[in-house]
Amino acid sequence: MTIDLTGIIGESPRMQEIFEQLALAAPTDATVLILGETGTGKELIARAIHHTSPRRDDPFVVVNCAAIPETLLESDLFGHERGAFTGALSRKIGRFAMAHGGTIFLDEIGELPLPIQAKILRVLQFKEVEPLGSNRIQKVDVRIIAATHRNLSDDVREGRFREDLYYRLNIVVLTLPPLRQRLEDIPLLAYHFFDHFVQKNNRSIHDIDPKVLQLLRRYPWPGNIRELENVIERAVIFCTGPTLTTENLPDYLQPKHTGFTPPQTIDDREPSLMDLERELIFRTLEKMDGNRQQAAQILGISQEELDFKLRAYRWQENH
Repeated sequence: MTIDLTGIIGESPRMQEIFEQLALAAPTDATVLILGETGTGKELIARAIHHTSPRRDDPFVVVNCAAIPETLLESDLFGHERGAFTGALSRKIGRFAMAHGGTIFLDEIGELPLPIQAKILRVLQFKEVEPLGSNRIQKVDVRIIAATHRNLSDDVREGRFREDLYYRLNIVVLTLPPLRQRLEDIPLLAYHFFDHFVQKNNRSIHDIDPKVLQLLRRYPWPGNIRELENVIERAVIFCTGPTLTTENLPDYLQPKHTGFTPPQTIDDREPSLMDLERELIFRTLEKMDGNRQQAAQILGISQEELDFKLRAYRWQENH
């Protein structure tokens, strides 16, 4: 089967595994749970599943569960009748009804409050919704694709996520790798964004200096593909010559910079995820007296990945 991979760039082994799993899951009607850090492209994968499925000609409805106020969430998902609550001046069709026949993508499903989770479970079990202010059951034929950056099994143990819903979602699970685990794809992605933003901004820039790609591969990318896209867009905007060079990159990516921590704003003094990861790695190595093999085992990563992180974080043996 030909997979619709519009906008998805990747030739690394990790991404090839994802494509293989996608090709098997997409033609079915199974619920899919997409896991991965923020910025890894979960919505693109969800769209690829929909556009490769028999539902491709029907709606693909996106819901960002973290962006909708809790007071409006139930109405937004399931709809409401006129007069169901103050301000409900007319009948509203919910997102599930809008997706009838197609696919609904519940992004950041881990952010849903427990009462809404119970209603999602009912949709999965019985394929029906009940709009607010109505005693009328509405049948819906939708495929659910959910995504989250959270560890839902931890949330289940701590009572923040329903166990029954978790197992209903946990049928086909695709775990997207962070960008730091697919270094082979960074040049491909960089050129993809480069071509896009050169054309978008009508710039006469013809190539990327190889030194730029070297720096991009050394950086651990806590913001993943989204951060890389922003870096390339900024570089294209500030490039005044025919070639994009290291001078066009943000300061925290420059070779002269002592580390890779992005500059903080006056109002943001909290440590970044990258700061915390670096501190954890350095402390673990110190406890293991510099033994990288033991440190990698404790951290739960391969020694190759640990070596990459140490290069990115500029670890010195006498640290």
